[in-house]
Amino acid sequence: MIKKLSAAALVGIALGIIASRYLLVGSFLSLIPWGIAGLLFGFWCLTYPTAISTGAFYGFLLAFTFTLSGYQGSAPILSRLPFFAALGIVGAVCGIGLGLVGSFVRRKIGRSS
Repeated sequence: MIKKLSAAALVGIALGIIASRYLLVGSFLSLIPWGIAGLLFGFWCLTYPTAISTGAFYGFLLAFTFTLSGYQGSAPILSRLPFFAALGIVGAVCGIGLGLVGSFVRRKIGRSS
């Protein structure tokens, strides 16, 4: 489980920074690699609880890092952290959904073989 959470943290943070600074900046197309990564994390997990926790961790860090690294406002960044955390929670909910779908697909593929 630690490997999955570590990988989710690294990928979430990396994708958040890359999407806010370098690749597909300001485009909804950045949702495509985010969704694919979330589905793959769920597919990698053997149980639904693992998929939920990994997906939540991935989604929170992705959304939080994306908003944090893309912030260019004039107000101090510390005053914006609660808002960024709230968006991180939305990302966690989305990550849970992606993780569950990926895990579900893994189970369906395993049963049909």
